[in-house]
Amino acid sequence: MKATEPPAPEDRRQRKARRTRDALAEAALDLILERGAAATTVEEIAERADVTRRTFSRHFAGKEEAALDFVRGDGDRINDLLRDRPAGEPPLLAYRLAVRAWLADRENPAWHLRPRMRRLLALVDRDPALFAAYERIRVDAQEESIRIIADRLGTDDVRDLRPAVVVDAAAGVLTAALRNWARRGGDPESGAADLAALVEQAYDALVSEAATAAPHSTTEK
Repeated sequence: MKATEPPAPEDRRQRKARRTRDALAEAALDLILERGAAATTVEEIAERADVTRRTFSRHFAGKEEAALDFVRGDGDRINDLLRDRPAGEPPLLAYRLAVRAWLADRENPAWHLRPRMRRLLALVDRDPALFAAYERIRVDAQEESIRIIADRLGTDDVRDLRPAVVVDAAAGVLTAALRNWARRGGDPESGAADLAALVEQAYDALVSEAATAAPHSTTEK
């Protein structure tokens, strides 16, 4: 696997663009939680962030994507951590440990440590437009994970099913744990350890079920 080069530092223009994007995402999140997605307009989001409608369009395709920008950001972080895992680790273990590192990072806390996230995920489950945006972002992150796993295995992710199978299973386990955590309710701070524990339990369950399902022989008699 190729060595991962450290990212280049952001210049002033990039920092300004990042601040603008963050302000738009925060405004979208605030308004959608206050009013719901249907009652929120892009113009209102841009006005609250003190930018133009055109500026909004440079950063986001729609209001739902803006409110869920934290999902894309954390997907990118998990993939960065996956790239940095030792080359010799089995792919499923590498993904699991990347997720563990993401959950344990206190310098750049994962979304579950931020306020209002359970409320937003509950809204995602009820709102078709938000759910569709969430799924698009999730699929994009998983497609990148598949490419990373394929590179680790030195294979082609189109001809070889293994990268997609690993990522679909590992990301599905994470999604199941996140949904279970969100539905339990409670304070994000007090729920942080609970989420990490749920994720570990979910991965243990996957490994256990896979071991149980593995046949001793694939030859039918």
